[in-house]
Amino acid sequence: MAVEDKYISYRIYLVAFAILLMAIAIAVKLTNIQWVEGDYYRKLAKERTVKNFVIPANKGNIYSADGSLLATSIPNYEIRFDAVAPKAESFEKNVKSLSDSLAIVLGKPSNFFENELRKARANKNRYYLVARKLSYTQYSKIKSFPLFNLGAYKGGIIIEQETVREHPIGKIAERTIGYDKIDESGQLKRVGIEGAFGKYLNGKDGKILKQKIAKGQWKPIRDVNEVDPQDGYDVISTIDVYIQDIAHHALLKQLEEYGAEHGCVVVMETKTGRVKAISNLGRDVKSGNYYETINYAVAESHEPGSTFKLVDMIALLDDNKVDTSKVYDSHGGVVTYRGDKVRDSHEGGYGKISLGKGFEVSSNTILVQAVVENYKNNPQQFIDRINKMGLNKPLGLPFQGEGKPIVHQTSDKNWNPNILPWMAFGYSVAMTPLQTLTLYNAVANNGEMVKPQFVSEIKEWNKTIKKYDKQIINPKICSDGTIKKLKALLSNVVKRGTGAKLYSKDFSMAGKTGTAQANYGKNGGNDKHYISSFVGFFPVEQPKYSCIVVVHAPNTSKNNYYGADVAGPVFKRIAQKIFTDAPSTNEIKNLNRKIAKQENNYDSYFVKSGKKLQFIPNVKGMSGMDAVALLENLGIKVKAVGVGKVKKQSLAPGENIVKNTTILLELS
Repeated sequence: MAVEDKYISYRIYLVAFAILLMAIAIAVKLTNIQWVEGDYYRKLAKERTVKNFVIPANKGNIYSADGSLLATSIPNYEIRFDAVAPKAESFEKNVKSLSDSLAIVLGKPSNFFENELRKARANKNRYYLVARKLSYTQYSKIKSFPLFNLGAYKGGIIIEQETVREHPIGKIAERTIGYDKIDESGQLKRVGIEGAFGKYLNGKDGKILKQKIAKGQWKPIRDVNEVDPQDGYDVISTIDVYIQDIAHHALLKQLEEYGAEHGCVVVMETKTGRVKAISNLGRDVKSGNYYETINYAVAESHEPGSTFKLVDMIALLDDNKVDTSKVYDSHGGVVTYRGDKVRDSHEGGYGKISLGKGFEVSSNTILVQAVVENYKNNPQQFIDRINKMGLNKPLGLPFQGEGKPIVHQTSDKNWNPNILPWMAFGYSVAMTPLQTLTLYNAVANNGEMVKPQFVSEIKEWNKTIKKYDKQIINPKICSDGTIKKLKALLSNVVKRGTGAKLYSKDFSMAGKTGTAQANYGKNGGNDKHYISSFVGFFPVEQPKYSCIVVVHAPNTSKNNYYGADVAGPVFKRIAQKIFTDAPSTNEIKNLNRKIAKQENNYDSYFVKSGKKLQFIPNVKGMSGMDAVALLENLGIKVKAVGVGKVKKQSLAPGENIVKNTTILLELS
């Protein structure tokens, strides 16, 4: 008995000792939590119940010079279904009517949706995708449908929203307007105006403190550290949507006709350097269609060919080396320098002609002889003229990836005497299309070289935050006398030279054709192709616009790959459309009575009406893009023929709108 009591006492002491150890351990842990790790656990608890949330700033819009919207942010909605959330009775009661409603909005059969919803229910799918990329209108309708109108907990609807960037004018000028993209290394790359002016467009995100009150639910807490978001500013570009539309379609038509690899066109305002239109189209190898993927006008530096001969004339005339009347012999169309032959494109050459005539007909032999004769003893003098005009440096545009010009200097290790004659007809030198245009624009602008400009101002509502004034690269590239002669020469190119096919008695143009061989030294010449170009300005008397067209690798099967044949018609089409469609205005004084007028753009109709139109509108005189946007918004199918403004419409204004009817628009 005594022994048994002894064991009992031992066990009691053992249990007591264990309890004491546990108590000591708990005390130590509590002390550690309170005094050693207390800050960590208090922070952890706070993070799980209180959290900072980012308040995204609204990104600014990009507008054209005429007020059209080029880029804006719109919400996209994704709707999913928690098939477990609704009660069985509620699900069975509403699933048929929900499926019928979804069929109307999403365009699939009702039984498709019913089968999918029932399958999701059977599989206990809590995240079934109903639809994605919905507009606000579609989202608003769907969330009011049977079952979904009961909300997340009773109806199972899950709504997710994201903001996406949209270009209302579609793919036109897409590369210049810009966008965000992930490059091959996985890095986010912002291109075009979107990237260059992101610091103004993006704004600054805010932050707000929220407290968790239930699963997935957070309540805002007013806090002194709360930061309101600062919305981005709007960027007003120099692009004119109407001119852009003309340029885009004129280039596209020519690229398709010649099966060219890629091409670009830029239209610039002469006095200011403001770019009114820029189109860069490259052919997709698989589909054969053309898309804006690379900004060729800005990024692609290449040998310009005969358009560089303008530099020859500037140097020769302004250095007083020779006059345009001096006669040279074309030597049967071939001259040789140190074993290298320079040939004219015209078989047999041009006989004996003046330097001016040689420029007009783009004779390589005439221009090369003039340059070599006057600069062979001091080639750096010729190159200094190029440097002085700033053609040896990039334009310093705000975009990433601007192409770098190549102008050899006599101090270069690889300099040799044959570089000079080759430079004289546009080889052994490289420039971007925009650089070439900037030079020709300077001639049109009486010698003042201005920097190409893509943005005119930054605005917040009606308040101007920053204004971009004209930037002068070179106040005078040459004398007034030289400018006068150059304008006459460029005008004669169109009147009676290589650009004679472009001549029009209705409006005046001046410019220079260019046809350069590319890849002529690679793979034994098997990869050789041509670069066709035309650059100039209009009207000649008082130049308002300058323009360059460059087309790479046109089909040579018909032997009409020359600048006048391939690039010239694009230039003429643009000039013709701008001239013929530009309205003439006269001031009318003391006119007090109101005159009913036809609206000439998309916004005018809806600002005035405040609701959808019930009748076919009169779209004559509207730009093609505005007319298509307006009519499609009314539920009318549109077929447009041509480019420019609406000349004729197949359905008379005032007729009742019948949904899905088709209207034919003739543009000109």
